[in-house]
Amino acid sequence: IPLKYVSLVALTLQNTGAVLIMRYTRSIPSESQYLTSTAVIVGEFMKVFVSILLILKSGDRLDSVFANPVEFLKTGIPAFLYLVQNNLQYIAVSNMDAATYQVTYQLKILSTALMSVWILNKKISQTKWIALGILTAGVAVVQVSAIPSSQSSKPQPNINLTIGFAATIAACCCSGLAGVYFEKILKKSEVSLWTRNVQLGLYSIVIGMVGYAAEMSGKEALEGGFFHGYTKLTFCSIAVQSFGGIIIAVVIKFADNILKNFATAISIIFSAVISAMFMGFELNGTFLIGVLLVNYAVYLYGRPEAVAIAPIQSDESEKELLMVNSKL
Repeated sequence: IPLKYVSLVALTLQNTGAVLIMRYTRSIPSESQYLTSTAVIVGEFMKVFVSILLILKSGDRLDSVFANPVEFLKTGIPAFLYLVQNNLQYIAVSNMDAATYQVTYQLKILSTALMSVWILNKKISQTKWIALGILTAGVAVVQVSAIPSSQSSKPQPNINLTIGFAATIAACCCSGLAGVYFEKILKKSEVSLWTRNVQLGLYSIVIGMVGYAAEMSGKEALEGGFFHGYTKLTFCSIAVQSFGGIIIAVVIKFADNILKNFATAISIIFSAVISAMFMGFELNGTFLIGVLLVNYAVYLYGRPEAVAIAPIQSDESEKELLMVNSKL
């Protein structure tokens, strides 16, 4: 089985498990006391550690991470874009209701495809563009179906839809650009996959530490310090998330960002169905419509397209053509 398909299946299962574990841990009072900013940093440390082990296993040297300063700086571009994206999402959520934000933010699927065409010169047929549009709509419908009606109808003071839309669109562009640029430097350079993963992880750790320091500025130190509120289950949840970061790098390397979005969409459906079966999550008709749209988009995007075959000339037509040429 090609690694491309193995990695996509693994990403779907990992995303499903990560959402379920996170939903479970944040629903328990004893498991919701840790700071998410510290969880991000710990996850990046885990990812870097695993990537270092894989570098050593492949026979490469650790100094390859810093061997080429230009390549190291290139990896900082997607890390910076992800930072900008996260801040733009915060601005968007503060200026839009939940339903509008969830629908608009799914435009990142189309922005990823547009960036793939622009940066990677990827050819996307009309049928696949239609499939991507349907996928965007399907994921948006599924996400909106999970928002409680009381929350979606609750008025939010001091919101500015213009700022909210602008921030969301900009966040979508940053998401697509970061993913596709990372795909470019993974596929079109001699730096190994695991070296790139270590580089990206180091940038993320520095950014995360700066964010944590800013968050804790002026606040009293928490009991337990950096690991306040951590339990064994917390570490398990972070490890699953970290494993997802490694799988995503493999998917981008051997598949692409567009297929990654399909895998993520399917995992959203899986996690919702499992949550309905075991966690009391209620499914509705809106969710089923979204599921149908996502499934049809997957079918449409993966369907083999007809290839135009040039007509083959018969022997008689070839003879006639030779006679005409000889007279000329």
